[in-house]
Amino acid sequence: MDDNQIIELFFERNEKAISALSQKHGKLFRKIAGNILKNEADAEECINDAYLAVWNTIPPQKPHSLSSFVSRIVRNISTTRYHHLSAEKRNNFYDTTLDELLDCIPSDETVDDDSAEELSAALNDFLATISEEDAAMFMKRYWYGETVSDIAKEWEMTPHYISVRLSRIREKLRKFLEKRGIII
Repeated sequence: MDDNQIIELFFERNEKAISALSQKHGKLFRKIAGNILKNEADAEECINDAYLAVWNTIPPQKPHSLSSFVSRIVRNISTTRYHHLSAEKRNNFYDTTLDELLDCIPSDETVDDDSAEELSAALNDFLATISEEDAAMFMKRYWYGETVSDIAKEWEMTPHYISVRLSRIREKLRKFLEKRGIII
């Protein structure tokens, strides 16, 4: 079943929409939530919460890309859950991933809805200016939350090489955002 058919099931309020969505994209959603939370039970709970959010959102919304739309919801719910679970303690993996971007992207406290949209558009523009491989590496690390070791293993490179390359990509991003006036 393709994404448009799944969206139509949501519009018909047919409960098969959730199982079709899970069957087609569930593995991606589990990977996103699992990379953030590092706990299968918490990840599964976030995915179920995301399915409920999608059920409540479609209709009226009709996403152009169903997997991207739901991935963003899964990521947001998982990140919120992660922050809730680690409020009193520091989870090295995900905090480290977020800390890597601190020099490039404004913190949550300084970003309102309008500037968040501007930042999102700028990130998309930036990703279009770099090589496909660099963009894929950036997304794997900072959107999907994959470890440097996992990326290195998948691409048959050393973790050091991946770290250096990500550092260079972040520096390019910082300069790109400075030129746009998003960061100073």
